[in-house]
Amino acid sequence: MIEINLLPGQTTKARGRAGPGMDVGAAASLVVSKIKDPWLIGAVGSILFAALLVGAMFWYQRGVASDLDQKLQIAQKDSTIYSGVIKEKRRAEAERDSVVRQVELIKSFDNKRFVWPHIMDEISRALPPYTWITSVTQTNMGAGAAAPAAASATPPKPGDKPGRLPEVDSTAVPRVRLRIIGNTVDIQALTRFMKLLEASPFLENVQLDKSSIILIDGKEVTEFTLTAFYQTPDPSAIKTVPVSLSVR
Repeated sequence: MIEINLLPGQTTKARGRAGPGMDVGAAASLVVSKIKDPWLIGAVGSILFAALLVGAMFWYQRGVASDLDQKLQIAQKDSTIYSGVIKEKRRAEAERDSVVRQVELIKSFDNKRFVWPHIMDEISRALPPYTWITSVTQTNMGAGAAAPAAASATPPKPGDKPGRLPEVDSTAVPRVRLRIIGNTVDIQALTRFMKLLEASPFLENVQLDKSSIILIDGKEVTEFTLTAFYQTPDPSAIKTVPVSLSVR
């Protein structure tokens, strides 16, 4: 189709108006009018929806990351502040445990300190008339008295630091086995002596090893040998009394 411009003066103006302008609505209508395939329309819609979803997730994850970063900075500051407090707490606990173990060790030695006084006191208390003791000895020196602390202490663990004191049971006492040798002029007194020793809260397993007739100053007496074990008494059987010293 050929157009002829009969107004030569308006040629430049018409071209000037038509050049820079663009009809967007007309272009969109043209595109829509050309797209008639529904699958293509669905694909384009899916792409737009996916783009919007990805953008929303990006902004959400960015907000979450910013929040977590702030919390991490706060936690790092708190860790720096409280690390010194935790170190001091652990050092104080280590010193406390060391003092407690030392006190338990002292208690264990203190408990063993009264073993033989109790034994001698019980023998003296149970001794009947016309009976006397010639010797009282311990017969298990290797097991009961050589290392009582080592027997009651737990071995060090692999993770323990050097110089750590072993854990000690302050209530443990050595297994003391003793032999009592004496003389009596009355065999019934020997039986009574054994019953009184067996009734003692500090002694157990009192057995008669042997007895024989011997001469002392021309008189016949019965020499006997007893064996017994020291046992830990019930706390109710132990009585403590205050010690008073007179000052002159």
